Amino acid sequence: MSSEESTVLGFPEYPKFQRNQPRFPQETFLGRYLHYLDVVDPRTLLTSDSRLKECVELLKAYDAGEKNLASDRELWEAQKIKGAILHPDTGEKVLPPFRMSGYVPFGWITVTGMLLPNPSNASQPQPISKFVGAYLAAVTSACSIAGGLTYMIKKAGSLPPATRLIIQRFVPLPATSLASHTGIEVYDREGTVIGVSKVAVKQAVTDTALTRAFLPVPLLALPPCIMPFFEKFRWVQKSATRHLLVNAIVCTISFGISLPIALALFPQESTISVNQLEPEFREKTRATELYYNKGL
Repeated sequence: MSSEESTVLGFPEYPKFQRNQPRFPQETFLGRYLHYLDVVDPRTLLTSDSRLKECVELLKAYDAGEKNLASDRELWEAQKIKGAILHPDTGEKVLPPFRMSGYVPFGWITVTGMLLPNPSNASQPQPISKFVGAYLAAVTSACSIAGGLTYMIKKAGSLPPATRLIIQRFVPLPATSLASHTGIEVYDREGTVIGVSKVAVKQAVTDTALTRAFLPVPLLALPPCIMPFFEKFRWVQKSATRHLLVNAIVCTISFGISLPIALALFPQESTISVNQLEPEFREKTRATELYYNKGL
């Protein structure tokens, strides 16, 4: 069976190519999960400028009507590389640490991204002052929550030591979840921008906030459950370095698991009923639904 006829979890691995469309159906969680595995694929970080240019030129040729220049697989791969490196709205190259594919490899830099929006992947550019203000507010609130919970747990003399230890391990979970508006362009099925909506951006922010709130759940819930198993081994107990190394590996794997799952909760290109938007939109279009890019 050829690669273009093979399947992945019941979906064709390389279906008939569709420009600017995900390779897998977005109506189901599983389809979105497979799509985001492509989006966060760290191998795209190694793409050279010449390879990126080749992919962009191939897609331009396809758009110009040259449909038989490459196979479906080559076209999907070209679109994957372009989508992983270039911003979908601006077309500008996103720096590697701030790409979704760099989220896990550069996690030691971007771990605070769980507490605030990633400006490189936002659907609209934000002023630096707002970014810094949001960062300081998020870090302050997260540290306050974590510090307060830790203090209260230590002072809770009625709790058995084992119970206090378990609760302390999970302190980061509520801290980051709790820490976690101009308008946004809405467009029709053909991609024609109808206007800018504050209602749509509220929905986009809500979906993104839920994604960000869920993102640390596997990351911060799995290591406390897994580490006690490894801590039973002497070779881990006898060396703080080995303990740190095992902990880092477990956290990295947990992060890699949580990222595509969190992103798959909602489609990146979301739909909204015209009746839910501001009244002026009903005068601008006959469409019953419009679309917007909520960002990642």
